[in-house]
Amino acid sequence: MDFMVNFEPAKIPAPINCREKILLTGSCFTEHIGNALKESKFSILQNPNGILFDPVSVCRSLISYADNKRYNGSDLFQLNEVWNSWQHHSRFSHIDKHAALRNMNDSQEYAHEFLKQADWIIITLGSSFYYLLTREAIQAGELDDSTTLASGKPGVANCHRAPAQWFQKYLLTIPEIVESLDLCMHRLLQFNSKLKIIFTVSPVRHLRDGVVENNRSKARLIEAVHHMVHKFDRLYYFPAYELVIDVLRDYRFYDIDLAHPNYMATDFVLQKFVDSCLDDETKLLMEEMKKISLARKHRAFQPNTEAHRQFLRSSAARAKLLQDKYPFLDLAEELEYFNSAQAINE
Repeated sequence: MDFMVNFEPAKIPAPINCREKILLTGSCFTEHIGNALKESKFSILQNPNGILFDPVSVCRSLISYADNKRYNGSDLFQLNEVWNSWQHHSRFSHIDKHAALRNMNDSQEYAHEFLKQADWIIITLGSSFYYLLTREAIQAGELDDSTTLASGKPGVANCHRAPAQWFQKYLLTIPEIVESLDLCMHRLLQFNSKLKIIFTVSPVRHLRDGVVENNRSKARLIEAVHHMVHKFDRLYYFPAYELVIDVLRDYRFYDIDLAHPNYMATDFVLQKFVDSCLDDETKLLMEEMKKISLARKHRAFQPNTEAHRQFLRSSAARAKLLQDKYPFLDLAEELEYFNSAQAINE
């Protein structure tokens, strides 16, 4: 008797290869995938605007990379002595206005150049809720015209803990989400015709929106994404949301806040992602990189023993062999560690 519904995500027809460049953007769940790829030395760029949740903000940021948008002083606002951008996560905020602009524009320029060469974009959408600027914010002089929806409604990617009266919470309609995604896909494929795109919907539950509201929000994202996948070639869907909600289906797979999937859940989803979206060569490389990463993190109780020195020598040899086989990998840090630790202990 089966006690759970299980399913295997469909395999992508031409899966990701370890030599390809990947841009990842979207909600915090994006970073679980991105960090795993980064540890395996993939060539990735992760969230150039910081974490973004709603599809309008994600699409706007991607188009800005293709256009190599430059931010200026009028794009920033000051709140509690800190300069912020409505289109960026707070990690770009700075007490010095020029430093904030420099960080944003450096990230824009790097994203523009990376996107030229990218083979894949992985987009994780978190919520259909969008925050519109109210008259109070506009009167405060905090309005940037570039934040408007097609309907003319001005909105933001990040609220930066600004006064609540500056915002109106707005649930994007499916046509509005599709419109944003459609414009974005056309612009991206025009900019880089070889791009392939994987969509996921974050399994993180936005309980502060309310249980019913969270489900409405996720449903709109799923419907809009499937519309796009059926419309465009080389657009794919990876069911991260379904794997957590419909396969795991248990609060033991959530963190203490009951909203974020815990380590077991994210590791489960990551393994399904590897099986579904990566080719065989890349899967083998990730296994080898995992061994080297574990060896790099190992701390010996008795570092002056011959056994530990042999461990360091074999780890260095393994890393060197992998570096020679895959010259695009950057294993300089690992090789330096194994060799220097070995020299110290001899």
